[in-house]
Amino acid sequence: MSETVVRSGVRVLTGADTDLAVRLLASSPIDNVFVASRVRAAGLEARDLGCPIWGFEEDGRLRSMCHAGSNLVPVNATPAAVAAFAEYAGPRRMCSSIIGPAPVAMDLWQRLSRLWGSVWSQTREVRAHQPVLAIDTDPVIAPDPRVRPITIQHWDSYYQSAVRMYTEEVGVSPLQGNPAGYRYYVRQLITSGRAFGVLDGDRVIFKADLGSVSRGVTQVQGVWLDPSLRSRGLAPGMMAAVVQLARRVAPVVSLYVNDFNAPARATYQRVGFRQTGEFCTVLY
Repeated sequence: MSETVVRSGVRVLTGADTDLAVRLLASSPIDNVFVASRVRAAGLEARDLGCPIWGFEEDGRLRSMCHAGSNLVPVNATPAAVAAFAEYAGPRRMCSSIIGPAPVAMDLWQRLSRLWGSVWSQTREVRAHQPVLAIDTDPVIAPDPRVRPITIQHWDSYYQSAVRMYTEEVGVSPLQGNPAGYRYYVRQLITSGRAFGVLDGDRVIFKADLGSVSRGVTQVQGVWLDPSLRSRGLAPGMMAAVVQLARRVAPVVSLYVNDFNAPARATYQRVGFRQTGEFCTVLY
């Protein structure tokens, strides 16, 4: 939308709102790590972020936000803010997913569906229950010493593993639509020191990324173990090593997992993760 302010109380935030936005994000640092990471890296200006962040104001105060890029991500969204964001979003869906705390994300999706119809209501999948987990101590089991930061030397193998992980997890290839963009994203993870793995020769057999990094929290994503090595008890030690490496970046390590993924949940529990909340993801 071209308007800066609309009657719903929503407006596109700018650099002038940075201090207010940072304070709002800090009120729920684990839930808000994705948006906090983006704001930390690129600020609030849409031209720098590549997408706008909407703000919702009540009584002249910034109360809630919503990251409106390929992921639609509500931040500290009150019921009034969710209703306003749904109205402001309009009938043209630009995102490929809605992600956030389960009650809020579900409410946003349902309101969008009622207001604007099939463009929002027709989904590929709704993952309504995704436990959010975190650990702020050393892992409770011994880390696998083979896990290490991946360097650009092993970019190709890591990239292939990332594609396999994404396709297995999401159900579609990340190369659909913008393959160059995904290649660049994976390369950035490696060059920024946020990609970890285990090598068998030159082949990556385990991988995990730090997808989001804020001042106090990092979020692990893209966890993948070669299918031929699963059910051998290898994953817990590998994840323990990822936690150890991630805590050099930020003291709290978080992630979210599908409730139906029993092996992954058992692995994270063995490492020492505890549940702090629940997310929902709506996939288009």
